[in-house]
Amino acid sequence: MQHAKYCETLSELGLEVIHVPRDDVHPDSCFVEDNAVVHGGRALICRMARESRRGEQPGVEAVLRDYMPVKRAAAPATVEGGDVVHLPDRLISGVTQRTNVEGVAQMRGWLRIRVDTVIDPGIVHLKSYLTSLGKGRVIVTRKYADHPALEGLETLIVPEEDEYAADTLTVGDTVIIPEGNIRTRNMLRKTGYEVIALDVSEFEKCEGALTCLSILF
Repeated sequence: MQHAKYCETLSELGLEVIHVPRDDVHPDSCFVEDNAVVHGGRALICRMARESRRGEQPGVEAVLRDYMPVKRAAAPATVEGGDVVHLPDRLISGVTQRTNVEGVAQMRGWLRIRVDTVIDPGIVHLKSYLTSLGKGRVIVTRKYADHPALEGLETLIVPEEDEYAADTLTVGDTVIIPEGNIRTRNMLRKTGYEVIALDVSEFEKCEGALTCLSILF
């Protein structure tokens, strides 16, 4: 059970894992990250780009309301958490197939945080290409390595054959990456990280990845 192993790993890294109630009506609901953007003790409940996913949010919203103020993104905004890279002092958001400019504006206003953008309407989610490793460092595909939004950050560029490994999940000094991707694993270890490789092949079939399965706050 890949999802169970994922949750077990987060627990072993010292995180409290809060489960959203199962939702069999929405098969993509395991990708909880897309439902909310959480930063600075506030949550923006996302408005999904796909109509078929717009029923997923209530379960996530109900859980988050127990921990922080929440606000729902409103039309004409579309915004999904899979587009949002979290840094201590700002966010980097894709403007993509799933997140539009109005979604970024509502996110910036409610979360009271600077939001820089990477505009590429040809991609689904930015975090398939760029994720934070903490400590002022990101891992990124060559495609966006020189983007102005990354100015001031140290960049690790994933080898071309390992591009799926650009979606990482970092907890402290430990980076979780998809199983395989040996060159990326070695690069991260040489940079000083502990690395855990997980099998997420079933989620990859649905265009999902490691960060998609959780909301960290």
